[in-house]
Amino acid sequence: MRRVCLTLPTNRACAPAIRAAAEEAAHGARRFGVEVRLLILDSSDAPVLAEHRGVVAALPTAPGVVVHHLDEDEQRVFLREVIALSGVAEPDRLLDLMLPNRVSYGACTNRAFLVAEALGCTSVHRRDSDSRYQYLDGEPVYPLHQELLTLGRRATEAAGLVSRSRLDPAYADRPVALVGGSFVGEMSVDVEEIRRLDPAVYEDVVGLSIPGDYPEIWRRNLIAESFRGAGTAPYTGDRSTLMSVSPMRVDMCNIALDREVYGQVPLPPATDTIGSDYFLIHLVQAARLPGVLHNRHIVNFHTSERRSDAGFLAYQLRFAKFLLAGPHFATVYAALKEAGDSLLDAEGRVRASAVAGFVRDSADGTRVDRAENAGRLDALTRSYRTLGGRWAAAAGVLSSLREQLLDEAGQDMAEFALLTEAWEALTRASRRHRHPDPLRESVKGNA
Repeated sequence: MRRVCLTLPTNRACAPAIRAAAEEAAHGARRFGVEVRLLILDSSDAPVLAEHRGVVAALPTAPGVVVHHLDEDEQRVFLREVIALSGVAEPDRLLDLMLPNRVSYGACTNRAFLVAEALGCTSVHRRDSDSRYQYLDGEPVYPLHQELLTLGRRATEAAGLVSRSRLDPAYADRPVALVGGSFVGEMSVDVEEIRRLDPAVYEDVVGLSIPGDYPEIWRRNLIAESFRGAGTAPYTGDRSTLMSVSPMRVDMCNIALDREVYGQVPLPPATDTIGSDYFLIHLVQAARLPGVLHNRHIVNFHTSERRSDAGFLAYQLRFAKFLLAGPHFATVYAALKEAGDSLLDAEGRVRASAVAGFVRDSADGTRVDRAENAGRLDALTRSYRTLGGRWAAAAGVLSSLREQLLDEAGQDMAEFALLTEAWEALTRASRRHRHPDPLRESVKGNA
């Protein structure tokens, strides 16, 4: 029986999201006859963790669904065992990259990848704790439906299961490596207030996320579209396209990846950096692997914590680090695009060594001008100061961390290269691990 992993990483209270994900897992198992491993990776504090334990214990029985709820201690035990089994060098450093003491969007998903490997899953389907499903005629609209329909199938077969195909026929024999949708609702990045306060400053700030060599007409279009997902149009029926999927059209709360991708290359483990977990979408596109873009969009919303003063400052730090990481990632993406088909070996697998080389090159200070990146950070803080209030306060915090942030932009890429070079050994060890003891699995139904 095909086994897949539906994962929900969280570090905050999200009982409704856990229940909804369990219902989505049950739908997938029932509709497609697969075994769904619902994996909740929980970094919440003790009271919230206890609440989540109760929610998981109370989930109704669902045939074909197995629930794994792992707190950080349990994740650490698993990771230590896998790292030891792999025999990689610098085990303590790798453990820190896999389970850092700061927020890391890539690291939490990397942990899901390794657990999925240990569980024998063929794919990982990711959701977020601050998202909800759309409804049509009173029924929830589950992205898992579209994901299970085509992921892993040859493109020639998937073409008959989607609304339309825009895939180059040259890649019709390759399997679908990615299936994704976007979101509707609130912007994915907290900059809408800037637009309300000063549209010109908004263009300046968002423009910092776009490579400087882009033609002006492209820049304006990208500024208008950035961080808005699929807009606000509600779901009225399935529309899906077999294609080379653009990272601009997919959100990480609404994505599924085949293990032939994440089993070869991890996500960047950068801490406090939004957008760092989109790397594999760029890789899939550059390697010309088929994908499916669908319209079962997640409903995005901002949590109360994110709206608080502390949450606001934390998020602006993550946004600043995203902007500083941009030039480093841009050099990698350009190299990936140029490499194209050569990113794949003779068996069609991504060559991790090639990817690691490009990433390591991008960490070299000669590839990304530190002075240019410093100018980007200075431009951001100037913009924030003109807005006053809490934006000016955020500018002060960013200025006080100026040298640290500039250093971390390069260091993060060097650590990503290190993890990529060790990744094959880690995934191989995860597949050998294959026992449930550290996973504290809670069996629901007949799995």
